[in-house]
Amino acid sequence: MTRSALDINEQIPWQEITPGGEIAEGGTARMIKTGAWRQNCPVWDADKCKQCLLCAPFCPDSSIPVKDCLRGDFDYDHCKGCGICWQVCPFDAIHMVKEGEE
Repeated sequence: MTRSALDINEQIPWQEITPGGEIAEGGTARMIKTGAWRQNCPVWDADKCKQCLLCAPFCPDSSIPVKDCLRGDFDYDHCKGCGICWQVCPFDAIHMVKEGEE
């Protein structure tokens, strides 16, 4: 016999239920290479880049390293190819290509 979620929830006091949206521990994205499923790939043109750094805070994967107020090339191990960096770059220093054509 299968019990429904409603039956189970009625038997557990609300104080014992884990609140939704709480993160139990820190993420491990830095330890896992998540860029392997990317379809599009950003390519950085260092000669066109003016180091305005607008791209870095928009990257949802923190795949644009910044050191000493200068951006470096992409961290392709974690970049998922969303293209947000390309959209916000005012100097056309980033372009998108199909994965494998970079």
